[in-house]
Amino acid sequence: MLSLWALFFSAFGAATLLPLQSEAVLAGLLLRQPEALFTLLLVATLGNVLGSIINWLLGRALERFRERRWFPFSKAQLARAQQRYQRWGQWSLLLSWMPVIGDPLTLIAGILREPFWRFVLLVTLAKAGRYLAVAWITLGWFQHGW
Repeated sequence: MLSLWALFFSAFGAATLLPLQSEAVLAGLLLRQPEALFTLLLVATLGNVLGSIINWLLGRALERFRERRWFPFSKAQLARAQQRYQRWGQWSLLLSWMPVIGDPLTLIAGILREPFWRFVLLVTLAKAGRYLAVAWITLGWFQHGW
């Protein structure tokens, strides 16, 4: 049970700006408990999506402070982000699994008021897909010697 909590919190933290590696935790647990594949994928995905929801909520909260001097984005940066987001739209959230760009993307989605239901759907697909790929590679490589 403790290992599931460790996986959950590493996945949750990895979706924020914390430098955590939930993929390594998932891979290690899969090697120890391959029979728990579904549970591990579910816990990792849930934790990571909830962390992204925190980013979206922070973006929504930050949006009302656009005019403040301390706002983390300049008007020009925000205009460029809006322009890119409008060009690629909600489909860019399918890249939320990627290191470096994924976390800011979920924050920008909140600032730009992406509908919550669509945000959760697309981010869940992206995050679950990444963890499924990690599981496939981990189990295939270490158990079948690919």
